[in-house]
Amino acid sequence: MNDMTPIAKVQTTLKDWETDQEVRWCPGCGDYAILKAVQRTLPELGADPSKTVFVSGIGCSSRFPYYVESYGFHTIHGRAPAFATGIKLANPELDVWLVTGDGDGMSIGGNHTMHVLRRNLNCQIMLFNNEIYGLTKGQYSPTSRQGTNSPTTPLGSVDRPASPCAFALGAGARFIARGFDVSKELPSVLKAAYAHRGAAFIEIFQNCIVYNKDRFEEFAAPKGAEDRQLWLKAGEPMLFGKGTKGIALDVEALTLKVVDVADGDWQAAGVIVHDVTNRSIAHMLVEMPFGPFPMALGVLYDDPRPTFEDAVLGQDAKSREGKVADLGKLLAKGQTWTVDDHEGHPA
Repeated sequence: MNDMTPIAKVQTTLKDWETDQEVRWCPGCGDYAILKAVQRTLPELGADPSKTVFVSGIGCSSRFPYYVESYGFHTIHGRAPAFATGIKLANPELDVWLVTGDGDGMSIGGNHTMHVLRRNLNCQIMLFNNEIYGLTKGQYSPTSRQGTNSPTTPLGSVDRPASPCAFALGAGARFIARGFDVSKELPSVLKAAYAHRGAAFIEIFQNCIVYNKDRFEEFAAPKGAEDRQLWLKAGEPMLFGKGTKGIALDVEALTLKVVDVADGDWQAAGVIVHDVTNRSIAHMLVEMPFGPFPMALGVLYDDPRPTFEDAVLGQDAKSREGKVADLGKLLAKGQTWTVDDHEGHPA
C-alpha cells in the first residue's frame, strides 16, 4: 500500500482506547491530561486500534503505550525513532505515534530524533517537555532553564536550554506544533498533526508535579491566558489579548514585534496573517521570547513533502520490475565452486 492511500476509518469510543492497565504516574502529573486528550482524539480521527502503534523510549512519558489499547512498543532510551522507522517500512499501513520526553528525545535520543525528522517518516511525534528528568529523580535536562536547581546542578544550571521546536525546524521537519497538557486546544493540534503526511513534531509542555511544579503557569494558567497565549490558526491574523494586540513584522529589524490593535482593525496595525508554509516566520515564532511576547501555540509550520517510506518502497518496487525472484540463480551468480566429499559427491 502507498503511504498516501488513506486508512479506512472505523468507529470507536474513548473506552475502546483504554487498556486494563492501572495508569501509574504521580498524582497531578500532566501526562494524565495528555493521555485523555489522545484517547478522546483517536475516535474523532476514525483511527483503527488494530492499525495503530505507539512507540516510546524511556522516561515517564514512555509508559504511554501501556495505557492505549493498540499495538505498542516500549523500547530503549532515545531509540524510539529507529523502531518506528522499521515498523513503518515493514507495514506502511500502520498509524505510528512516537511518545518521548525532553530527556529521552533531546539528549540520548537527539541524533535519532534528528534523522526521523529529516527523513520525513510518516508518523506523529509527541515530545512531552517538562524541562526536567522526572523518572530518574529530578536531574536537569537539555531543556531546563538557566539557574535550574537540581541534584546534578545544586548551584543552578549554567547550560543554555535547547528549544525542541527550533531543533525540529533545523533538522528539516515539515510540521511543527506546540500545545500544553491541560489545554482544550490540544486535540485540535493532534488532529492537524495526524492530517499531515510526513513527520509531525508536537512539543507538549507538561507539568511535572514533583520535580518542576508549575513551570509553565506563567502562560498556561487559565486566568489571563488570553494575554499570554497566541493560538495560531492558518489563514487568520496573529491576534491575542482578546484581539487588542497582535504580532507584526518589523521590516527594518527583520524581527517580530507586538502591536496594539485599535477598534479591531488588525490590518491597519500591520498584524501578520498566519501562513503555515512560511518557514522563516515559523523560526521567528519559535524563537519569540516569552514575556515581551506571548507563547506561540498551535500549528507553527505545516508544509508537506514526499515521505521517507514512499521513497524507499517506491525505489524497491522499481528495482524489482521485470525480474523474477530466483534464490538459486542468485546464489549461483558470479564465482562459485562445489565442495565434494571423499567419494566425489557434492557435500
